[in-house]
Amino acid sequence: MCLLRLVEKSDVSCPTELLACGFFLTVGDFSTIRRPNSNKRLKRRKELLLRISRRAPVRSGISIAHFLSVSQRIFTMEHEHSAEAIKARLAAGPPHNYLRDWIYGGIDGAVTTLAVVSGVAGAQLSPWIILALGFANLFADGFSMAASNFLGTKAEHDDWHRLEAIENRHIDLAPEGEREEVRQIFQLKGFDGEDLQRIVQLVTANRKRWIRTMLTEEYGLPYEVRSPWIAAFSTFTAFLICGLVPLLPYLLKAPYALEVSTIMTGSVFIAIGSVKSKWSTASWWRSGLTTLLVGAIAAALAYGTGMFLKRLLE
Repeated sequence: MCLLRLVEKSDVSCPTELLACGFFLTVGDFSTIRRPNSNKRLKRRKELLLRISRRAPVRSGISIAHFLSVSQRIFTMEHEHSAEAIKARLAAGPPHNYLRDWIYGGIDGAVTTLAVVSGVAGAQLSPWIILALGFANLFADGFSMAASNFLGTKAEHDDWHRLEAIENRHIDLAPEGEREEVRQIFQLKGFDGEDLQRIVQLVTANRKRWIRTMLTEEYGLPYEVRSPWIAAFSTFTAFLICGLVPLLPYLLKAPYALEVSTIMTGSVFIAIGSVKSKWSTASWWRSGLTTLLVGAIAAALAYGTGMFLKRLLE
């Protein structure tokens, strides 16, 4: 409130001053996140931002919408920056992300199952054949994808440990050469003189830190490799859940089953793409429509192939 009274008494006509007021109002409550009544405090800060922006002279050149848009970006920071929050986040280590495994399995499950449904429907075969082939694809292809993902991630683990053993052996056989590698790595980052020598001493003073530095800087490996079991499970469950959707109208014996199946699967594509946009810079609708386009092309190819084979064999 003190800041608001200060702004009311002064002539805040400079855009920089106006945005600075909003900045201090927002930053003031970063430390209250995840504390009792933090939502009420943030709501009060937003109200103060709106009141300050309305009291700013028109000659400031900043519209209320632009002012609130800039200030809102401060409210939506992805994590806290207090000393305690940073300490806890770094102590937990870098989180593993299995999003790509889930999206990979979900999109492929929906696409391949819809392709089977469209192809068999295009050939005008019995709904029971659609269900039989659909469920066979659901479990067989889902397991195949999960197993492939498991083996691929396991290969990353094996390669990580292979390179770790190589670095261990090189440190034992040629420690000065390995120190020179560390020196040149950080020299390329812009360090020199005493700072560079100090960094080399600090890195090579601890063998585990030395090896981790070489793995990440020399070979470009992640700090830790993801779990192959969780990666495979994510792919398999996503494949089953999303791949089941095209079969539901036939299981429930719904009228116009193919049309309903197509619409439902299209909704799955849009949902997956929209969720995926949370971890990208693309808008949710663009990401959703892109995923929908990929699925629609696959379904159209399968349906056209079924129709072509039917006419060819008649």
